[in-house]
Amino acid sequence: MKKNNVKVDILPNYFLKKDGTFDKEKALRFSGKIAGVCYDKEGFAHIDKEDEQKTMRRVDRTLNSGHHSVYDHVTISFNIQNIPKILAMVLNNEHQYATSEKSARYTPVIREEDSFITEDEEILYNKWLDIFKKKIKSKYGYHYNDNQIQKLAQENARYLVSVFMPTQMIYSTSFRQINYLVAWMKDYIKNVNKDIDFEKKLKTSMEYLILGLKEANVLEEGLMQNEKKQKLSLFCKDIDKKQEHFSEIYLTTYKGSYAQYAQAHRHRTLSYQLEILNKKEYYVPPIILDEPYLVKEWLKDMETLKKVTPQGELVNIVESGTYNNFILKCKERLCTAAQLEIACQTKMTLEKYKLALEKANHYLASDIKEYSKGARCTFKDFTCHQDCGFKEGKTLERKI
Repeated sequence: MKKNNVKVDILPNYFLKKDGTFDKEKALRFSGKIAGVCYDKEGFAHIDKEDEQKTMRRVDRTLNSGHHSVYDHVTISFNIQNIPKILAMVLNNEHQYATSEKSARYTPVIREEDSFITEDEEILYNKWLDIFKKKIKSKYGYHYNDNQIQKLAQENARYLVSVFMPTQMIYSTSFRQINYLVAWMKDYIKNVNKDIDFEKKLKTSMEYLILGLKEANVLEEGLMQNEKKQKLSLFCKDIDKKQEHFSEIYLTTYKGSYAQYAQAHRHRTLSYQLEILNKKEYYVPPIILDEPYLVKEWLKDMETLKKVTPQGELVNIVESGTYNNFILKCKERLCTAAQLEIACQTKMTLEKYKLALEKANHYLASDIKEYSKGARCTFKDFTCHQDCGFKEGKTLERKI
């Protein structure tokens, strides 16, 4: 047996100055050295000791030529505070990142002094929080304890709160990608429709974020040229004109809330885009569907908040990807612990996918049947480590 000659070293990560800002110059030099690896016979250790002028010439050459991949080797973790939820969604829709975000499911919405949340949102949030707690306890009190009921009620009441609600997130991406994002945001800002309040508010939020990134010293003009004229991937047009397709790859369209979209596009192996509807529509939590007067009251309260763009507002969504990656989504979202709206939508897409494969006599038709018997705990290749013991959850018939 041959000797294992594979060696793994950890390269230094030293791109933070004492004042807390990013050491951009050091990151540029580091990336410039990495750019030489592809043609240096002796490897990185040799390049690491080369003359700095030679390194900087390589930096200039890569920045000006658009060969920016070497700047992906420098990863930056940002602690972003008071970022509007919708702007966090803009960042999370791009696939090159890791993010940990404060959840409205586990934390109540509280309006503080100088809060972005309006008084109407606070009043209606608390009103429906109480309604949901009573409804959930009445229907599922045998399964959920008071703490779990509180979380589920918060998850549903947050549909009333603005998609511009401030949140907090740890967001990690590369030196190149954060600059690309800024370039795409600048393009969005330049083309904003000033007659649309949503776009104006998002523009202002982007400007504040760009200013914060500038103060953190992470912006590099050479990485923001956007020669390929890329745009932010979140927004799309004419989704209703797209043709659905189900095979080894798939594309489907549907309506869903902003809250659901924020869950869905975390599946970075799949692609998602949204389009704002011309006429406002709103998601109605299934837990109240058995009482028409509550549905009417819910929609009335939602309409009251339409100017703040509540998270329960529906948008057109286009979802696409591969069959295997859709099944991976099912293994996460077809579960009692998943947000109900996205679980229901995933089930609907699964049923549509299954029917299309069967009609086409596709070779995957027999495979998808194995994932069509209930929640993920029924799947042939999924192991559940914590049985929920919730029958309606396992049969995908729960209302909360």
